[in-house]
Amino acid sequence: MGRSAVVVGGGIGGLSAAIGLRLIGWDVTVVERSRVLDDAGAGISLHANGIRALDVLGVGEAVRAAARPQYTGGTRTPDGRRLAGMDGAALERALGTPIVGIPRATLHRLLREALPPGSLVVGAEVGSVEGTGPERVRACLAEAALDADLVVAADGVSSRLRGRLFPGHPGPVHSGATVLRAITERPIDLRSDFELTWGRGAEFGHIAFADGRAEWHAVLNAPAGVRHPDPLAEVRRRFGDWHAPVPALLEATRPDAVLHHDVNELVTPLPSYTAGRVVLLGDAAHAMTPHLGQGACQALEDAVTLAAALSAEDTVEAALLRYDAERRPRSQSVARAARRAGRMGQQLTHPVAVAVRNTALRLAPSGATVRTILRHAAWTPPELVRRGA
Repeated sequence: MGRSAVVVGGGIGGLSAAIGLRLIGWDVTVVERSRVLDDAGAGISLHANGIRALDVLGVGEAVRAAARPQYTGGTRTPDGRRLAGMDGAALERALGTPIVGIPRATLHRLLREALPPGSLVVGAEVGSVEGTGPERVRACLAEAALDADLVVAADGVSSRLRGRLFPGHPGPVHSGATVLRAITERPIDLRSDFELTWGRGAEFGHIAFADGRAEWHAVLNAPAGVRHPDPLAEVRRRFGDWHAPVPALLEATRPDAVLHHDVNELVTPLPSYTAGRVVLLGDAAHAMTPHLGQGACQALEDAVTLAAALSAEDTVEAALLRYDAERRPRSQSVARAARRAGRMGQQLTHPVAVAVRNTALRLAPSGATVRTILRHAAWTPPELVRRGA
């Protein structure tokens, strides 16, 4: 009898975990609480470690075909002065692939297409998980229950399952920042594939897509819960006089396309990514700030590592121990690095601290940015024993 899993959450991590489990011969059901798969989230950059994980899952080529490589770009000041450059060609030489930019909706669609019809259940929520024996677990929905060998909790930063499994954990906290983002309505003539601009307590960045459109994001130091009647007007007020192409990106955006989310993270590390026959993955396990662009890539690493452990070990228990031992130290280290990057980047407000940082960036060797990216992106995926779907 084949093994089965219930994956809670139909985002990047959950869908990738389902693909990986299918590849090693497991029967998988993905439960997504949203009734409409609108794939909110604008755009995403994928580093080499994320692309390598997608290659193992069999969807890397499709993602490359739909994405735009990031060869040019860097970091600037609000008046346009360059602080640091990004050498995408050097990254490609070092890692075999450049960073790529892709709309989240496109990535989600490609991941869903890699799963068989009927494996994704939408508009349903897993309220709790119960053990039904030494080797079985039950995911309890409102009107049904799904028995399986394993439950994968990939239900995001506000994971309900994480709260039930670790009731003493403080859960996610507000990072002190909020982000507004959107995809332009039409193509934009951009001079770079990717760019960040750092002001005092503020950041504006863009990711160019293959179809000529672009995603932009504006990160601001702000208390949790602050919202604006007209988010686009607020972004124009704060960033409208920044260097080109910031005004053009905002001009090409529909007001109703702007998304606004507070940036929350798991500052207190979890003591384990597993509890019995339940395993935590992605933001549910290690929600981090976006300052290294590694959140989705770490979820993809989780998915491949979990499938590889389950394919290599004789028991689920041994596989989960291996997954926890491999993923918890690395992902929590990346989360700490992302937090530090935010404190030294977008979150700085004191004029002297900003001036010192900017000077240090200008004087840094040309390869410093590449080395920083390599520190986290140079990951080799484990081997997956493919046993057929």
